[in-house]
Amino acid sequence: MPLPKLVSPTYELKLPSTDQSIKFRPFLVKEEKILLIAMESEDEKQITAAIKTILKNCVLSKIKIDDLSLFDIEYLFLNVRGKSVGEEINVRLLCPDDQETYVDVNINIEDIKVQKSEDHDRNIKLNDSVGMVMKYPNLDMFVKNNFGSGSQVDDVFEIASTCIEQIYEGEEVYEVKNFTKKEVMEFLESLNTEQFLMIQKFFETMPKLKHMVQVTNPNTGVTSDVEIEGLANFFA
Repeated sequence: MPLPKLVSPTYELKLPSTDQSIKFRPFLVKEEKILLIAMESEDEKQITAAIKTILKNCVLSKIKIDDLSLFDIEYLFLNVRGKSVGEEINVRLLCPDDQETYVDVNINIEDIKVQKSEDHDRNIKLNDSVGMVMKYPNLDMFVKNNFGSGSQVDDVFEIASTCIEQIYEGEEVYEVKNFTKKEVMEFLESLNTEQFLMIQKFFETMPKLKHMVQVTNPNTGVTSDVEIEGLANFFA
């Protein structure tokens, strides 16, 4: 006679990038073990692989985890973790007023959202007739360009080239996936400084997982606002 099987509860949320509703279940012990082993390694690539494995196991809707934007991944993982180990997380933050005192702050995961800038636009108009439609970097792109060995300039060009979805001129639309990396790089290198700054603005203003909290320094009594940004900083 087989042992009984436990049924996990299911939850639903909307992806910040598309408002698509997806269903997920909490971690099981086997997934928490994967995460703990990766965290103990302190290796960014191993942690990334663990996050992707856990989400592939826990997300019940038909979506490609590898194709999700970085901020979708962060938001989704934070909520899966919340339903698995508790709705509150404890974060140790540095008090800005003296830059030496740390305090512990409890944050409800449901209060943490992906923030979107009003001046952000995926459609970048380079001139009166030519423009680009951008897509957001996924987790692999982020890791490669933040923990790689290339120069900062090379990294900017690399991530920009992988995030261009379409290039258009008037009514003519070119799907970038149909062109070689060399051709895309040559297009980027033909831009002037002002046009390239438009691409940089896209990355600087794209949606981010962040949350503002108030901390009170126990030594000075000063209360300050502290902004937490990025998944890793919510587990500091």
